[in-house]
Amino acid sequence: MSSPTGTPVPASARFARLPSLTGMRFFAAFMVFLFHSTLPPYTPFTGGTAVSVTHAVSKAGWLGVGFFFVLSGFVLTWSARPGDRPRQFWRRRFMKIYPNHVVTFFIALALFAYMKATWTAGISNLFLLHTWIPDAKVFQSINPPAWSLSVEAVFYLCFPLLHRAIQRIRPERLWLWVGILAAAVVAVPAVAYAVLPDSPAMPLKFEASVWQYWFVWQLPPFRILEFAVGILMARIVMTGRWIKFPVLPALALVAVAYVVELKWVPWLYAMSAVTLIPVALLIAAMASTDIAGRPSFLRKRVFVWLGEVSFAFYLVHDITVHVFVDRFGLSASHSAPVAAGILASEVLISVFFSWLLFIGVEQPLMKRFARSRPAQPSGAAGGAGGAGGAGSAEPDGRPAEAVRTH
Repeated sequence: MSSPTGTPVPASARFARLPSLTGMRFFAAFMVFLFHSTLPPYTPFTGGTAVSVTHAVSKAGWLGVGFFFVLSGFVLTWSARPGDRPRQFWRRRFMKIYPNHVVTFFIALALFAYMKATWTAGISNLFLLHTWIPDAKVFQSINPPAWSLSVEAVFYLCFPLLHRAIQRIRPERLWLWVGILAAAVVAVPAVAYAVLPDSPAMPLKFEASVWQYWFVWQLPPFRILEFAVGILMARIVMTGRWIKFPVLPALALVAVAYVVELKWVPWLYAMSAVTLIPVALLIAAMASTDIAGRPSFLRKRVFVWLGEVSFAFYLVHDITVHVFVDRFGLSASHSAPVAAGILASEVLISVFFSWLLFIGVEQPLMKRFARSRPAQPSGAAGGAGGAGGAGSAEPDGRPAEAVRTH
């Protein structure tokens, strides 16, 4: 097992750009969009077409979010620098996710969520605690996609310790630990089926109880297993243990796993257990492509740009879908071409507002507050370091961090 060059990746190469991973982020966010926009009552399709489309993308949201979790662990590990203090890391992550969350929280609350919001749902959602509460009216409240930020927050708090622990694993044992964690992910739905009540049922005809869904999909300690797989995959590539699995076979494996989820496994196993390893292989294969400088259409500027605004898109898209249906009175009474046009319009509008959120909130706040100020020599003019001081161990100021996901 080896890196793309047959040797461990040099430390200097760890901070090189991985633009293909950035481009992949938007496609993962788009899968989440397809899932949300085709659920009743928001789907613009009708009749048999609605049934077929909804079924075809019924696991796309699970796949997209699982991809984000593994990719986040991979990229944070790839870009971690020795000596980067936890406080610096936590500040960067806070400024990356929380301002966008607050803005979209209040937009969703003002446009539609106020009609059903409770104080418990609102406060826990605002402070990213709602995924800990086993109540669908809470963990799916206000801006529903934000539940994953609760999981991300726990992962970020644990990352310095988790990264340090995984750094101590000998390279020849990294693949073994990937297998152990993948087995643990498979065990979670087995436990849910065995010990948790099968009622009350989840809304939207999800084939699980609220307790089972929350345990498998929402509870942070179990979702952190997927982040840890991403950390391990980054170390596998960095230490020269990568198996040189090509991108196209990895992508085909993801597609096969998705079909298996749709047709042949119990519902709870289709959330992440089946696709975890294929996704991990695809991320490592795509990263290896960038490291080796091999061609990749995802490095095109349009895909990199879409990837950069994908976090904002993830938080904005469900608001767009709600507004289209609730404010404009769209219903499932359209022909297939018209319905497809509606979805395309929702995507374009979501991308536009994602760009506004990116340039108006995320980007300026990251530049202003996410970097450490360098220590000032005695007598130096105050403020010489500025927001982008060179003394910072700042991943978000480096090109490699363009691939970070949420």
